[in-house]
Amino acid sequence: MGRLFTKPLQGALNLLILKALRHGPMHGYGITVMIQQASQDVLEIEEGSLYPALHKMEHEGWLTSEWAVSDTNRRVRFYKLTAKGERQLEADEQEYRRVSAAIARALRYV
Repeated sequence: MGRLFTKPLQGALNLLILKALRHGPMHGYGITVMIQQASQDVLEIEEGSLYPALHKMEHEGWLTSEWAVSDTNRRVRFYKLTAKGERQLEADEQEYRRVSAAIARALRYV
């Protein structure tokens, strides 16, 4: 018997951040804009959720970061996906697809 999916929403946020960074290094605001645009304005990531997630993922070794100057001439931290982060992204995407397919099946029959 399978287990109940209990991963918190944080897992989905991590997946979205890692997926966004697959496109290349970007700063926090760029990540939020990419996710919001890709979701057609359904998902809006707040700073209070984004930056703790970024720091945790950096601590896990999934990301690296460095300070640089943005297009608007501001000093910002740019985040970059690591090889470990790429592996985590693959695992998280696979798990997301498995769980979302299970939820879709359950919705058809419940």
